[in-house]
Amino acid sequence: MPQIFKIGGYIVFIWFSESNPLEPIYVHVCEGVPSENATKIWITKELKTLIAHNKSNIPKHKLNVIRKTIEARAFEIVSKWKEYFGEITFYC
Repeated sequence: MPQIFKIGGYIVFIWFSESNPLEPIYVHVCEGVPSENATKIWITKELKTLIAHNKSNIPKHKLNVIRKTIEARAFEIVSKWKEYFGEITFYC
């Protein structure tokens, strides 16, 4: 699960042990060490974000900043996803 980038104390990362068939593109976000209880954020075709769940309980104001940063760097995320998995589908 490589870290893609950090936003303050929050890590944005991708799980590489994905199921088959591959899920639509998304990232996980958590504070500190990556864990299974990280917040999951989908990336849409328009390179916007949708919250799948907020299991790591990131406060709303911080989550808004994180979403804007992910959207600004979505092309980088999409490139890394495609490099590793070889394909991309979008939630919407």
